[in-house]
Parts: sequence; C-alpha cells; structure tokens
Amino acid sequence: MRDFLTFLRRCTVTAFSGGTRYKAWLAFLAGIVLIGLNAYSRQLAHGLVVTGLSDQISWGLYIANFTYLVGIAAAAVLVVIPVYVYKNRALRDLVVFGEAMAVAALLMCIAFVVVDLGRPERFWHMLPLIGRVNFPSSILAWDVIVLMGYLVINLYLGGYIVYARYRGVKPVWWRYMPVVFVSIVWAVSIHTVTAFLYMGLSGRPFWNTAILGPRFIASAFTAGPALIVITLLIIRRVANLAFGDDALLMLRRIIQVAIIVNLFLFLNELFAEFYGASLHAYSATYLYFGLEGYNELVPRIWTALFLDFAALVIFILPISKRLPWLTAACALSVTGLWVEKGLGLVVPGFLPTPLGEVVVYQPSMNEILVSIGIWAFGVLLYSMLVRVAIAVVQGRLSSEIYPEIPVSTQFVTPT
Repeated sequence: MRDFLTFLRRCTVTAFSGGTRYKAWLAFLAGIVLIGLNAYSRQLAHGLVVTGLSDQISWGLYIANFTYLVGIAAAAVLVVIPVYVYKNRALRDLVVFGEAMAVAALLMCIAFVVVDLGRPERFWHMLPLIGRVNFPSSILAWDVIVLMGYLVINLYLGGYIVYARYRGVKPVWWRYMPVVFVSIVWAVSIHTVTAFLYMGLSGRPFWNTAILGPRFIASAFTAGPALIVITLLIIRRVANLAFGDDALLMLRRIIQVAIIVNLFLFLNELFAEFYGASLHAYSATYLYFGLEGYNELVPRIWTALFLDFAALVIFILPISKRLPWLTAACALSVTGLWVEKGLGLVVPGFLPTPLGEVVVYQPSMNEILVSIGIWAFGVLLYSMLVRVAIAVVQGRLSSEIYPEIPVSTQFVTPT
C-alpha cells in the first residue's frame, strides 16, 4: 500500500512538472476551462434559457458531443484487442495511451450529460447504488451503468499496466486478461446502448432504424482510431517516443474497414428514407435539402459528407501508408463524423415537431463556451495522463529510482 501511495504521489508530481512549453500548454487549457466554467455558472444562474434549446428541441450541442465522445471512448478497445488477444507487440507500449483517451472521453461524456441537465444537483439519482436508476426498465439507466462500468474498466487496465511498468514487473495475466475480454464486450455495449436511447423514442422516426446501432459502432471504430493516430503522431513528435510506423498502419487497416462499413450503412439509410418518399423522410429532407425554407444544417451536412468520402478515397488508396496522407485522412474523418454524428443526428430527429412545426436551433454562445471548456478539460486531463505514461514507459518514473529523483523536464528516449 505504501508503495502504491508513493506511486500515486509521484504520478501527480510528474503530471504537473515539465518544461516551459508543457506548463504553458496546461495553463492555456486551464484558462479555457475557466472560461467554460464561467459560462456554465451563468447557465446555472439563469437556467437553460441561455442555451439555444427549447421545448421543441431539447437536445442540442451538449448531447451531440456526448454521442460522439461515447464512440471515441469505445474505440480504445481497438488498441487493446491486437495486443492482448492477437499478441501484436507493435502496439504494446501504446495501450496506455488508448486507455487514457478512453478515460478522458468518458469523463467528458459525463460532463456533457451534467451540463445538459436543468437540475444538475439531482444527478446523484442516476448513480448506481446511490440513487434510483430505475434499472432495468429505463434505457437511460442502462447507459449510466455501462458508461460508469467502462470508466472503471479503463481506469483499472490502464492503471494496472502503468503500475506494473513502474515496479518493473511483468503483469500477471489473470489480473488483467479477464478484464480485457470484459472490456471488449463492454466497449461495444456502451455505444449500442447509446443508440438504443435514440431508437427507443418511437415518436422520433428519424432515429427509428435498426441500423443505427451498427452505424454507431462503425463510426466509432472510424473516428476513434483516427483520433488515436493523430494523438500518437503528436506524442511521437513532441515526446520523442520511439515506436515504429507498424502500429499506425495497424490502426489504418482497422479504419479502412470501419469507414467502408459506415458509409455503406449510410447509403442504405438514405435509400430507405427517400425511395419510399413517406412522411418519415421529412427529417432527412430537412437535414440534406432543407424544409419550408429552413436549411441551417444543409451546408454543414454536405461538408461533412464531402470530408467523409474524401477520407474514404485516401484510406483505400496506397498513399494512405504515407504518414502525411494518413494524418490528413484521419483529420478528415474525425471532423466529418463529428458533424454528421453530432448536430446532423440530433437536431433533425426533433423536426418537424408533433404539430408540424420547423423550429430553428442554433447553439448559443454560452452553449459553445461550455462545450469548448469541457473539451479543454478532456485535453488537459489526457495531456497529464500521457505525461505520466511516457515517463513510466521511458523508465524515468520507476520504483527502482531511489532516492526520488526529480522528473526530467524534457522528454528524452533513454539509450
């Protein structure tokens, strides 16, 4: 226990120590977080009236970001599977970075749910073993349980791997392998249950499609690994962390399959919506072509689709093996899916209203500032987790280093 407490203390010191650029980066993110907190305090004082939400459109930018980030969190398992199931050593040292991203994304998901609540002080009612979550009758209860469970799983896996490296011992397989297999199933479940939240609203025909769950999984396995690739390239450049291109190309192959499946399901959905020309196509018509003169989302969704298909073309061509092209394709898919799976999914589901109205929704500046603040919090947390993971992987943070030596302010690969 004493050794573990020492480990936690040294990790905390490492997370906040570094060179001038690193501290400036943390200070910059902390400043954005404070701006977001100020905007949220205004929302707490005046209520959700300061957002662009209304009785007609009760989900907006907050839930759009929540939906997208659940997929990012689920994608961490795509780094775990090759290492622990298929024994791929190219990704062995990179598992902790995927786990760190999952933890940061899940905490951001929880933050977006909290800020979307009109009475956030009642959030404790939704916590398992504390409040009344109405399990198993409530799909929302399922979502809370799977998200909390997945957060615990990733904290345990990432923490155990880092702690074993810190002590210089080989991880004991029975302490992590059962959790690995549970995490594989759990990763699929968190986004499936999120899809069920939409599909279960029978009064919203835009979401009542059986392929919404598979589309959520396919999009998650596209955007998540793409974001991991981008962050790994940044880490390798900034931290001088030695790992080959084989790990990145492995993730590229996963994205290749996932993006093809995602866009194939998307085309199937378009056919089902428009070929029959039923009243249920009104929401899709509003999204892609505008309805009754309202076309706020039309340029956004077509831009997102252009980015998605551009990424597809790059991924299926051999040029995507080159890192500049791979980075560009990943950035295109991450951006395109954020729009398509965010406001492009949430807002049209509420339109037209049960009274046949088309209501304009535009996120307010207060909403945008709160959202940016939450994203900054996630990046800040991820930066500190990565800082600790790199120090452990490079051997600069180890239980064998006594007396305690101040952690170097520079990232240098040991010889």
